[in-house]
Formats: sequence, structure tokens, C-alpha cells
Amino acid sequence: MGKLALVFPGQGSQAESMGADLAQKHDAAAEVYRRAGEFLGWSVAELSFSGPEERLNRTEFAQVALYVNSVAAMAVLSEMGIAGDFVSGHSLGEYSALAAAGAFTFEDGLRLVARRGEAMAAAAREHPGAMAAILGLEDREVEEVCSRAGDVWPVNYNCPGQLVISGETEAVARAMAAAGEAGAKKTVRLPVSGSFHSPLMQEAADVMREPLVAVEFRNPAPPFISSISCAYEGAADLPELLVRQIVSPVRWRQTVERLIADGADRFLEVGNGKVLSGLIRRISKDVNAVNVSDAASLKKALEII
Repeated sequence: MGKLALVFPGQGSQAESMGADLAQKHDAAAEVYRRAGEFLGWSVAELSFSGPEERLNRTEFAQVALYVNSVAAMAVLSEMGIAGDFVSGHSLGEYSALAAAGAFTFEDGLRLVARRGEAMAAAAREHPGAMAAILGLEDREVEEVCSRAGDVWPVNYNCPGQLVISGETEAVARAMAAAGEAGAKKTVRLPVSGSFHSPLMQEAADVMREPLVAVEFRNPAPPFISSISCAYEGAADLPELLVRQIVSPVRWRQTVERLIADGADRFLEVGNGKVLSGLIRRISKDVNAVNVSDAASLKKALEII
């Protein structure tokens, strides 16, 4: 049997009621939510389980809620003896992956994610922008479209035929139009407040430098592969990586391909939604990819992993 990779979702996977079933049926998950609320001084559980959705979708709350949700799901898996052979995450999900691999404490990660969400929300207000998914073109074609459209960049290499672009609102609109003319099957404007993973987020990256340096990092175990560098990263390089992450493209397709080349044939998405497991199945039909977000999906996942 091949190796198991644990992967952790990023912003956009949040949804009202996430985590409620796991917390109701597993004390380990409930304890994570309790600790989060005690540490932050507000109830992550109440927001995650009951909304309102408008507040949950705000960057400064969505990132915290997703991190806590993934750690809660991981706590249930750990209780069952499931650790995985690798960990990785999509953008924000890198923090969840690093927490799962013991690179920092849950509370240190929570402090960092809360600060990250606030910084990215502030940068989006200061430099409003947009993001859009381009479907049906080769990566190089989207890259060429962006190079001619102004301040817009390819930022999420998700799977074959799906690349997300990010930048100034008008430049994104020009790139979407040009992509359509180049033969894209579809272009979809994403419901986000800012141009995440683009140079317009530089102020947020600068804000994160000081809190990241203050954290005591440990070498991840199991090994952590970054979806920014597509390489295995150790404690010494993690602070700078997580600064750079905010303004760098997420190379998810390349990361999954690297994991498969290194022996992963099973992928478990730890946290809400099925975004990553869906992308992984499009990247390779030769691997199993499932998610754990509630008791039912946990039971199904255990049959595969």
C-alpha cells in the first residue's frame, strides 16, 4: 500500500454548521472548540455552528473558523491513531497542516491565523481587488493573458484546466474577457473582498513578519510540503515562507503531483468541504481522495485509508 497525505482546505471552504456534528459526537473536537473560544474571547463554535453566514464569510472570521475546524477534525483522527505520511495545505490550510504536524502549538497557530485574517482583510480594504477562475485553458495561456491585462496575476494553480487569477478589479475584468476570446470554457468571478496571493497583499505580508518571528517553530512530523514552494520545509524556513505565502501563487496541482511522485496514493482532506479532494481527483485518477468534515464522511474515509 502507498502513503497517506493529509491535506487541509483554505478560505472559501467555510459553511454554516461546519464542525457541529463532529463536536457533538466527539469530545476531542468539542475540546478544540472550547479552547479556541477561551483563547480568543469569543465563541468560534457559535459562529461556525450557527452563523450568521455573512459574518462567517468575512476574511477575519473565516480563516479562524476554518483553522479551528481542521484542527478539531484532526483531533478526532489523532484519537483514532491516524497521522498520515505527509501533510500539506491550500493557502490558509498550511497553518492547519503545520499544527497537525506539531510545527507550533494550537494556540500559537490560532494567534497567527487571527492576525493573518485581520491583516488580509485590512489590505483588501486598502487595495480593493478581485479574483476569478479561468476554466478550460492551459496554464501558459492564462499566464499570457495576465501578462497583457495589467495588474493581474495567476495565483491558484488548482488542477488541469483551472487557474485562478487575482489583481486590480479592472485588470481582472480585462483578463476574463481576453481569456474568453482565447477559448476559455468559462470565467467565474469569485465572491472575495480582495486580490489574495497577489502583490496587492504586500501590506498584509509585512504585518505578519513580526508575529511569525516570535513563534517557536519545530520541524514538522510528518513531513510538510508547501503548496507555495512545492518543497519540504523545516522549522528554520517556515516564518519567511508564511510571510511570502500571502503574496505568492498557490501551486496546488504541482504539490499534489509531487506528493504522488513521492508515494502518496491516498489523500484525506481534513476539514470542511470537498474542494481539495475534488481537485485531487482531477489531477490524478489513480489516487483515492476523500474528506472528513462530519461523522458520516469520517466513517466513509476510514474505509479507504
